[in-house]
Amino acid sequence: MNAHILILGGDGVGPEVSHAAKQVLEHIAHTFSHTFSFSEALIGGCAIDATGSALPQASIDAASAADAILLGAVGGPKWDNTKAATRPEDGLLAIRKALGLYANLRPVKAYPELAYASPLRPELLTNVDFLVVRELTGGLYFGQPKERRTRADGGITAVDTLEYHDYEVQRILQLAFQLAEGRRKNVSSVDKANVLETSRLWREHASAMAKDYPAVTLQHVLVDTAAMRLVMSPAQFDVLVTENTFGDILTDEAAVLVGSMGLLPSASLGTQTNAHGFPRGLYEPIHGSAPDIAGKGIANPIGTILSAAMLLRHSLGLNNEASAIENAVQAALQAGARTADLTKENALSTKEMTEKILALVRA
Repeated sequence: MNAHILILGGDGVGPEVSHAAKQVLEHIAHTFSHTFSFSEALIGGCAIDATGSALPQASIDAASAADAILLGAVGGPKWDNTKAATRPEDGLLAIRKALGLYANLRPVKAYPELAYASPLRPELLTNVDFLVVRELTGGLYFGQPKERRTRADGGITAVDTLEYHDYEVQRILQLAFQLAEGRRKNVSSVDKANVLETSRLWREHASAMAKDYPAVTLQHVLVDTAAMRLVMSPAQFDVLVTENTFGDILTDEAAVLVGSMGLLPSASLGTQTNAHGFPRGLYEPIHGSAPDIAGKGIANPIGTILSAAMLLRHSLGLNNEASAIENAVQAALQAGARTADLTKENALSTKEMTEKILALVRA
């Protein structure tokens, strides 16, 4: 297969971990006789510095021409000004809109070898392997109006709008049911239907859609209950689907289960297809830019490397190649390979961890 992959390194450790993932993809191309070409573009704080925009038009054009996009991370203290007209995170929202990326997939898998790194008791981590499906382009982050208003008494009122259209709810729920069919056939739909009208719409559509998937079991879970169950009995979840804001919060909570945010990948899929007929997805680790360790060469590359595996599976249809990466990561962890976020002794650098994984990739 010939494929073109755009790399948006971004800020902080983003360029370091995306470089590691690029090395793995190059190794996969060589091992499995594919041809992958790569290009780079700007997003986030570095884009603001260079162009004044968190996502310049050149980056949008490059993303629209690529078969898939690999993203590092954005943001950092340099651009952390709540009154700034443009923030690095604006680039993320903009590329989701530009590419129609409405679904974020975040797999959460607990490795037995890393149970010591989790704040949960080891017995709670047995068989933890679930997928969070988060709606990405609706809700509070995009609803209008979004503004500050000056009241008659001189005070300030801030307004954010929580808005969902029926088609936005239907398409994310449909994807969740379809993914559940290939897993353990259980969907947990998370809402706040006892309070929010948008959640009542969400629950109505989930219940109606469940009739089209008789092999899949649906359970409705209030978001506060879901947050509790994630730390009390996380193994009960298979596919967990929810709206934008709830998903943002719950996925960071779920990341704690595995011991480090540096371990978890994500995929953002949407309405566009690439030259191969697969979704033109955006793939990124769930961790931030970690400016405190940027440039030190100690960031954990696993989340980005596993994101590259998701890229192969969802945007290129290369399931065997994706599994080769995932198996290599698991083998490296089983062999005791650890970066500084997972151990205080004999920690591997970003480069050393990447080399360990490369050595374990097999056709």
